[in-house]
Amino acid sequence: MEHIETALENYLASKNIEGIAPELTPAPENTGADFSTNLALKLAKPLKTAPLKIAEEIQSALEALNCEIAIAAPGFINFTLKDAYWQSALETLETNPLTSDLYQNQTLLTEFSDPNPFKVLHVGHLYTSVVGDSISRLLENAGGDVKRLNFGGDVGLHVAKNLYILKDQDLEKYRTASPAEKAELLGRCYVEGTRAYEDDASAKREITELNQLIYEISRNGPDYKYDDDETAKIAELYWWGREASYDYFADFYQSLGLKFDEFIPESSVADLGKEIVLKNTPSTYEKSDGAIIFRGEDYGLHTRVFINQEGIPTYEAKDVGLIFKKDAKYHFDQSIVITGDEQREYMRVVMKSIEQYAPDLIKKSAHLTHGMVKLPGAVKMSSRKGNFLKATELLEHVRFLVAMQCDEEGAPEGDALKVRRLRSASSEEAVRANKIALGAIKYTFLKSKLGGDIELDIKESVSMTGNSGPYLQYSAVRAKKILEKSTGSSSNNNLSSPFEKSLIRKIANYEPILKEATEDLAPHKLATYLYDLAQEFSRFYENCPVAGSENEAFRLKIVKTYLKVITHGLNLLGIEIPERM
Repeated sequence: MEHIETALENYLASKNIEGIAPELTPAPENTGADFSTNLALKLAKPLKTAPLKIAEEIQSALEALNCEIAIAAPGFINFTLKDAYWQSALETLETNPLTSDLYQNQTLLTEFSDPNPFKVLHVGHLYTSVVGDSISRLLENAGGDVKRLNFGGDVGLHVAKNLYILKDQDLEKYRTASPAEKAELLGRCYVEGTRAYEDDASAKREITELNQLIYEISRNGPDYKYDDDETAKIAELYWWGREASYDYFADFYQSLGLKFDEFIPESSVADLGKEIVLKNTPSTYEKSDGAIIFRGEDYGLHTRVFINQEGIPTYEAKDVGLIFKKDAKYHFDQSIVITGDEQREYMRVVMKSIEQYAPDLIKKSAHLTHGMVKLPGAVKMSSRKGNFLKATELLEHVRFLVAMQCDEEGAPEGDALKVRRLRSASSEEAVRANKIALGAIKYTFLKSKLGGDIELDIKESVSMTGNSGPYLQYSAVRAKKILEKSTGSSSNNNLSSPFEKSLIRKIANYEPILKEATEDLAPHKLATYLYDLAQEFSRFYENCPVAGSENEAFRLKIVKTYLKVITHGLNLLGIEIPERM
């Protein structure tokens, strides 16, 4: 393919055409060709010539190439490569490491998930965790030194609402509770505290005072001794709840196979953010009714408060402190922050304010957003109201559905013994069900373009057929079994079926697709390709017997390379391949 692109570039140079690229793409299936270009159509205007005439001229100029060239109206040029090209491409793919140096020697920060301590993880945290991990893997595969960061609100009004209720709870029975059980308690306290803050004026005043106290407690650290017993009690509750939350988060991320390089609590950047905001007042920020604001309307945005009337830095000021802390520690080449779409306008205001006095930081910072995860017919979920889908509940439900449908031992659905086996995390069934369940969830999230809402159809996501994670895992397992059963004893090393060529051609397109998905920070492009690849492999499998065939050795090479590519691609989506389905 490269030799065609070079020939097209030489043609453009001969015409003194600049700013137009050849752009070879896979040809439509009904053409029977391998690659196609619309270059003649793009040149019609600058050359003031009919596209078909330009196509004929290009065909003549490239006739020395070792391939067939055909023209299709209104000016497409189709290229069909010789079998030797595909045999060579297969050899290259078999030994190619499938990595690149696109981001070699660059420090790249990915900040995602960002749950707040003192709250329960919901399905949105699961979604952003999966997306952030996949983007991180893509960047690492391209040579980047990626640091995964997690920024969480360990101070703020939500903590005060929580402690307002938590201070009256009997924590003795939670001393030996699991992190998940402690998190459930904190989640209930947050919902009740929010209700009290909204409905009871006296509770609102007390929660506001607690909010100020919590900032002091966070600054003093967990070992600080207080003379006042009431303050000492609040401090003890604060550090207990924070530790319980981080333990709960650690268990959750471990279950996803996800690790972070650093957890950055908001308390660690609050003072820095406040200092920077005050330093740039009134040049960027301004005083208003006792608070410090950024007047976003001057930039087509909206106004937000960065320091409130009590002198406490808001989320906005903490995000200001965060970007400066990240740059001071990591000296990053690019920082990518991934959040829900509801943060889009908020982040635009924060970044626009920073741009006024630190434009270089903003130039190397990007904010990606994703939509909501919805169940069919579900209403909008809210942790504030307590009517949200918990991440751990979804994971457990999908694991169980997978396990019930993929058991090969013949245990009937609902069998009590089987259920007990599945609940044993160390059992073979549980390990296998967990890999498939995570594959189902991760692929469901990643196959959709980042930005829009996702309607999560759980039954469809765990299906072994169709556009699902388990289907891709099954395809890889099938390839493994072919390799295990075949000997490769034949000596024929030639293409003998159009299905062989179609699969090799699809495999050969992996690296350009991977490059595009990495540059665009778009895991969905990789997911779409892998599904198309698995379908192509299925057609090959149905039409090209491997074991015992005259082409056994060559077809084994195709299967081996296919398995290499799909395994590599699934790994970039964070999906493991089980030993069996």
